[in-house]
Amino acid sequence: MPEIAGAADGRGIKVGVAVASFNAFVTDGLLQGALEALTAGGAPEPVVLRVAGSFELPVAARALAEAGCEAVVALGAVIKGETDHYEHVATQAIAGLQQVALQTGVPVALGVLTARRADQARERSLPGPGNKGAEAAQAALQAATALRRLRGG
Repeated sequence: MPEIAGAADGRGIKVGVAVASFNAFVTDGLLQGALEALTAGGAPEPVVLRVAGSFELPVAARALAEAGCEAVVALGAVIKGETDHYEHVATQAIAGLQQVALQTGVPVALGVLTARRADQARERSLPGPGNKGAEAAQAALQAATALRRLRGG
């Protein structure tokens, strides 16, 4: 079988963005980076669905996939505190997002930051080439483009 790859072409690809409101000082920057990357990639305006926190991202991602999105970008920030809560939320949110992708066949790009300190998360959400929201959006477009080509679209 020939290799299916190439540059992402977002034209006509319906993208959903699920973003956690918790740790908005980080997630707002991730969202801005994702939106800019989607625009640069030629994608139409995405559907943005806000949820309370990263733990709620899998159900939002599934709803976006079931609503006809060809790709989903999941954005959140889980920052370590003094308890084990951080590990449980991060592990379950990420596992849930993977399950959504596998069950629906819709790529779900992981833009959920897990950081030991707030400044580490904030640094990865600032404008510029290190913005992890932008990276997740680019990955979503690339995956959706490859799947579209595979399926003959």
